[in-house]
Amino acid sequence: MFIFVATNTVRHRMLSQERRRAPKWVDYIDLHEPRHIAFLEYLSEDGTEVEYVQIHPDAASFKHHLQVLADAETSYQDTLQATTAIRIYGTPTEQIMTTLRRSVGPDVQITILPTLLGGFSRR
Repeated sequence: MFIFVATNTVRHRMLSQERRRAPKWVDYIDLHEPRHIAFLEYLSEDGTEVEYVQIHPDAASFKHHLQVLADAETSYQDTLQATTAIRIYGTPTEQIMTTLRRSVGPDVQITILPTLLGGFSRR
């Protein structure tokens, strides 16, 4: 599996718009990315951050996700200000890392945990 978690700040006074945007975005991802195992957006208690949790069967599925983002007519940039952290469980390709770095900039910490020591998935 390939798991991607990204933390993003919500733009000032845009929380209600983000709440309206999120279900449409989830539907868009569901329609265009049939290999996704899970695509979830969580909101912090204070409403200042959202975190995307994505579970893919492999890195190729995540690479496809990045292309879907690039092709999307809708954007999260109106309601979300910036990505503040990324965690990747699995091994990203060079192309994935280049795309992420270009997208979030050099100052955002990207933590990679490539080695699965154990566990299971019911999927």
